[in-house]
Amino acid sequence: MAHLQITLDEQLLHHLFIGNEKDSAMDDLLEMILNQVLNAQASEQINAEKYERSEKRTDYRNGSYPHQLKTRVGTLTLNVPRLRNGHFSTDLFHRYQRSEQALVLSLMEMVINGVSTRRVSRITETLCGTDFSKTTVSELCGHLDPIVEGWNNRPLKGCFPFLIVDAVYTKVRENGRVRSRGVLISYGINEEGYRTILGLKIDDSESTEAWNRYFSWLKARGLKGVDVVVSDDHGGLVSAVQRAFQGATWQRCQEHFLRNVRDRLPKPLKHEVADQVRAILHAPDVDTAQTLLHSFLKAYQEKAPRITEFVETAFDDVTAVLSLPEPYRRRLRTTNGMERLNEEFRRREKVIRIFPNQDSVVRLMGAVLMEQDEKWVSGRRYLKMDDYFDWKAKQPRSAKPGKVTTLYPKG
Repeated sequence: MAHLQITLDEQLLHHLFIGNEKDSAMDDLLEMILNQVLNAQASEQINAEKYERSEKRTDYRNGSYPHQLKTRVGTLTLNVPRLRNGHFSTDLFHRYQRSEQALVLSLMEMVINGVSTRRVSRITETLCGTDFSKTTVSELCGHLDPIVEGWNNRPLKGCFPFLIVDAVYTKVRENGRVRSRGVLISYGINEEGYRTILGLKIDDSESTEAWNRYFSWLKARGLKGVDVVVSDDHGGLVSAVQRAFQGATWQRCQEHFLRNVRDRLPKPLKHEVADQVRAILHAPDVDTAQTLLHSFLKAYQEKAPRITEFVETAFDDVTAVLSLPEPYRRRLRTTNGMERLNEEFRRREKVIRIFPNQDSVVRLMGAVLMEQDEKWVSGRRYLKMDDYFDWKAKQPRSAKPGKVTTLYPKG
């Protein structure tokens, strides 16, 4: 990967922060950065900087040509390097524009269907101009939709020992009515320790039937080898996990659990009790967690009987991760990674507010997830799996499937 050292113009920064033309300055800033990225990629491909004498040099620069890139801040003109052999390549435009195209298409559909606010109309006109039609939208969708659909339905190869699952709700206009729809999402951690987004599906709710359909869809595409499932405590989701992944461990998201604890506490006890519960969850092993639980129950049984019963009932589910080797617990104790994915979607959703149809949800959410998946696959390994497989090989085969089980090797 090219090492970037970005140089910024002092006058440009002046306009950006204290000038009267901040929008124009933002355009110029983004142009400057992206042009330097392209130059760095050219240097990486030919193994030499501009005018550098090097035995490792594989080619020479041959000028550049302009390329327009439409973004939410406006249309940028980038100078794409030319090489004498003509083989300069960059994925900058494809990666950057997928989610941008999906956002713009959603806005355009809203304007065409007559359901957009004046603010959305203004944004669309700024991004695309007023010269677009249903034919234009159809052609753009025809280009982007097959890419997102192909990725979302791709075969899943290999095993995924760890599965993190969540849902996000959004509003969709259907048959003249605005309805809330659930977008079911998951990512897995494969045998090599890399995260992979497995796919998204829209359904009416988070019912057991909806999650059953989602998990059946993933398994039909090749999902296998799941040993740990991490999610919140939604009843429909938990029931579907038990059915789809018998014998696997279900870890209840500790972050969601702590929120539930605080919501049930009177104000004077909120911080005190939450700290005690957090100590149980972060215990170094199951025995220590049980000892801390007993002390907690004894101390708060009379002060807060409702919360002690709640914590005691959830103990096995919320501390299931303690059965794993220590290096894996922090990554698998919550669904925070999934929450960050949802935030990326929410950031774009705020512009739209109500999607014109379900296809536009899949297009935008799929494009966002697709770009994140590419970053994960080509980035740093998320977990080293050697210790996990060594530990797993030592587990007894007599464990029985249930709501929470000890992991065991599959024959």
